[in-house]
Amino acid sequence: MTIHVLPDDALVEIFSFYVNAQTSESDWRRLVHVCRRWRYVVFSSPHRLNLRLAYKGMRPLRTTLDTWPPLPLVILRQYKAGVDHKHYLLNRLWSSNIAAALESGHDNRISKIHLYSIPSSHWGKIAATMQKPFPELTSLTISALSTGASPVLVIPDLFLGGSAPRLRSLQLRNCSFPGIQKLLLSANHLVTLHLGKIPDSGYISPQAMVTALSTMARLESLHLEFLSPRLRPTAASRPPPPSVRLVLPALTQLDFQGVHGYLEDLVTQIDAPLLSNFKVTFFMDPNFEVRQLHRFISHAEKFKKLDHATVSVSNDAIAFFIPVPGYRVDSQLEIRCKRLDLQLSSLAQVFNSFLPLLSTLEKLHIRESVIHYHPRWKDDIESTQWLRLLNPFTAVESLSVVNGSVRCVCDALKEVTDVLPALQSLFIWALPHGPTRKPVGTFVAKRRLSGHPVSVYHREGIQWKDVTQELLSED
Repeated sequence: MTIHVLPDDALVEIFSFYVNAQTSESDWRRLVHVCRRWRYVVFSSPHRLNLRLAYKGMRPLRTTLDTWPPLPLVILRQYKAGVDHKHYLLNRLWSSNIAAALESGHDNRISKIHLYSIPSSHWGKIAATMQKPFPELTSLTISALSTGASPVLVIPDLFLGGSAPRLRSLQLRNCSFPGIQKLLLSANHLVTLHLGKIPDSGYISPQAMVTALSTMARLESLHLEFLSPRLRPTAASRPPPPSVRLVLPALTQLDFQGVHGYLEDLVTQIDAPLLSNFKVTFFMDPNFEVRQLHRFISHAEKFKKLDHATVSVSNDAIAFFIPVPGYRVDSQLEIRCKRLDLQLSSLAQVFNSFLPLLSTLEKLHIRESVIHYHPRWKDDIESTQWLRLLNPFTAVESLSVVNGSVRCVCDALKEVTDVLPALQSLFIWALPHGPTRKPVGTFVAKRRLSGHPVSVYHREGIQWKDVTQELLSED
């Protein structure tokens, strides 16, 4: 049997698999150029194959409309950040053509508008054409060109006519949009809300955000990324804990960057029982109390019981990673800070708020992604800072440490037995030599004398070697 004898329904199914596997809005066009029958089958099933006409502003819109049937339109453009005269003229041409397309009278055919890296000098012309409703719009992405003196795009209050009832995805980057709450309240079909690199002029309060989220029963992914630690809620705007929290029944992904007080105020008022992945980045703060974040995470079924986790130290941040079954990317909480002592003390404060969640962890890994890390580990870091960091892990039976952290961790643990009381195995990826090796042996000996013996394993190639007796004989 050849493909030519297949019935039309079978061809449509095959074409559907092909179209869904493509990344370009225009790849379906290859099918209609194969033969007359395939062209007929494709255009007979525009909804099943999700056919769209992609317009990129390279030429007037009418040249696209005159060539193809009246399919939904996708307006998209990746502007080129060129400094030469040719690129300048191309960018001017594209912005003019796209503005003309947006005011061409085909508003009821435009289903997507994706405009990336827009120069702020070109935005005014485009924005003026978008102060009206686009009734079929389901996906909108707008980002400013990240170079230049004023990369922020100012979105007018009447943007989209203040209403987007069919919008499923909204992504704004480097945009200031004072009237965003009104638009969000109308977008009750949103699945993805991504507000990236929010400037000072684009601040939206936690209370206003919760009000906007109250209409989004279908929201699956929420991304809030503030550029500056100056963007923080005031004490006067902080609401009391609600008697009934807003439930976001479909939310599975939360990404946040900003001050911890903002996120605390936000999650105080919401619940997300299906949350399965999060990425939280905090700017440095003297006091990290995130009890509401702990409540928000621990109420999700995926985080009821944790098995293992990782503490990662880098040149400019410290992070806590939690693997989630079914996800290739770990959930993480990160604190931006360059000083190692402040990294440790800040994460220890977070752990104090997360005590119930951490009490079930049985495996802990401490790693470094640090360039020139050795001088950092020679800093005068008090053992108590490491002890405060490790104290919440009362159920950890297996601890894995890497490089410079080996001496620091063992040096801190050698005088105490009530920290990591359940520890049975210590895995060392690079066993120190010379004087830096002694704290490891002392730690093992002290634990054995206290009645809490710990076995030490050293990585050799792809195998782990038990070096407990070797260390005891050296001590």
